[in-house]
Amino acid sequence: MTSVLDIKPRENEVKTGIDSETAVAEGLADVLGDTYRLMFKSHAYHWNVTGPLFYSLHKLTETQYEDLFGAADVIAERIRALGRLTPMRLDAMAGKSVIKDRDGAPTAGEMVQDLCSDHERVAHRLRARDAFGKKRRHRDGGSRDRALGVSREGRLDAAVDHRGVRGGGRRGDI
Repeated sequence: MTSVLDIKPRENEVKTGIDSETAVAEGLADVLGDTYRLMFKSHAYHWNVTGPLFYSLHKLTETQYEDLFGAADVIAERIRALGRLTPMRLDAMAGKSVIKDRDGAPTAGEMVQDLCSDHERVAHRLRARDAFGKKRRHRDGGSRDRALGVSREGRLDAAVDHRGVRGGGRRGDI
């Protein structure tokens, strides 16, 4: 008899009405990679931000990484609902992302600018994709809604005017 702990996840055929679950799931895997990279970067900046805007940026990045974590879960569950496996290796997931790491320790202003640029890059990528709805054979409104939700909910520039973060306030760390 097989132990319940010996069961491995596998892809399943699911009758969704979508002609190309694989293409949609691959597109969602790209979004998942971007979401995880943004989540990690937001969390790393959360841990390392300093200066007169410490508290505000610390709370902002905390909200960001928590929202992104929730979005990643929704996206991954959609991939599974399409009968596909999600990436199970961090390098495989991160390799699908358009987000890149910065070298060195950025200033608080550079952190905000970097996150804003990354969110814009992901939003542009989502708008440019056609896997979720433009091609008739791939139409999947549910996946499109989940992917675009990452763009709407995670946009850092909607929460802070990154041009105004550079100046003002008093000098000093934390």
